[in-house]
Amino acid sequence: MKRLIDNATVYPMDQDPILGGWILLDEDRIAALGTKEQAPPEWEERLDAKGAWVLPGFIDGHTHLGMHEAALGFEGNDTNEASDPLTPQVRAIDGCNPRDVGFAKARSAGVTLVMAGPGSANVVGGTFMTIRTYGECIDDMVLPQSTAMKCAFGENPKRFYGKNGKMPITRMGTASLLRKTLQEAKNYQEKKARALEKGDYFEEQLGMEAMLKVLNQEMPLKAHAHRADDILTALRIAREFKVDITLDHCTEGHLIKESLKGQKAFVGPTFLPASKVELQNKGFETVVELMHSGVLCAITTDHPVISLELLPVCAGLAMKAGLTEQEALSSITINPAKILGIDSEYGTLTVGKKANLTLYDATPLSNLSQCLMTIADGQVVYAHEKAPKAEIRERSKARGVIL
Repeated sequence: MKRLIDNATVYPMDQDPILGGWILLDEDRIAALGTKEQAPPEWEERLDAKGAWVLPGFIDGHTHLGMHEAALGFEGNDTNEASDPLTPQVRAIDGCNPRDVGFAKARSAGVTLVMAGPGSANVVGGTFMTIRTYGECIDDMVLPQSTAMKCAFGENPKRFYGKNGKMPITRMGTASLLRKTLQEAKNYQEKKARALEKGDYFEEQLGMEAMLKVLNQEMPLKAHAHRADDILTALRIAREFKVDITLDHCTEGHLIKESLKGQKAFVGPTFLPASKVELQNKGFETVVELMHSGVLCAITTDHPVISLELLPVCAGLAMKAGLTEQEALSSITINPAKILGIDSEYGTLTVGKKANLTLYDATPLSNLSQCLMTIADGQVVYAHEKAPKAEIRERSKARGVIL
């Protein structure tokens, strides 16, 4: 079906805003967009936005959505397989519940995509996945081209295992365990290649097979790091093994911004007090300084640390700290899409891309604005009571034309 949204303030994110503009969706794709002076193509359903903002669906690249469920306590917490500090074999898809109420809250704020996965108790925590925020079966919600291997530095691993006298007790121990895992994966790769070359039987190991994707740059390390020295340790190890890496939290990144030029970082969660020592330098100024220093930055809620529906509000607070409006909106649209490697399909309102978008009655960067509608892959997945009503053009069965 061809759905037209007109009389809108369209924010494509790859060009200037279009005041009084329109956008045409054809099934799950963006078919066209234009100004009020340009006549829109034929449509079957029309939504009069009445000046509402139309933006790309929002993206949060670091969450535990469906893994640490709301209001369920222990039973709803499948975040950390904390039986061992090294668990590369576990996968988020096997622990994510799409019926977590957080999914509905995300849709109600225009969030259409998130990356979700394990927590930071383990040095190597398992595979993250990028998922849609709507659907019944998690297998159908996953974007298979966007995954990452979780690793963690700093307080969390050494606190969790160190209290029981188990490695890692120190930051040195954390780094050595990650190096050990990467080196074992390299050795495994060489042994596998030799066995296959000779035609010998080779017993595959789930964890090592997952780590091969990191070594072969098929997916990045996804490094939990708050403190400046932990961030630099993560980058050091990535360089040693020539693997790709993205940074999560990056709380003290502004203290080493010259060393982070060209890196990719999900910054946050910032909309909370500093709850532990490594967060003492937390502030919205971090994302401002990093973005202005050449770091590709996106804002994260780290849901459920901050509830996902507050993602655009967090971007608004970053604007208050110094981002421009365009930069703040980019931090929850095109920037996370680029970091996740899905920007060819998501992140901007560009002809040919997926029809993922949201309608707001005013700037989404304000806590006073209301999300009116969320459309994902061409489907309306959330509609507020004040959402624009659809005008339908009936199709003549006899002549096969639109009346």
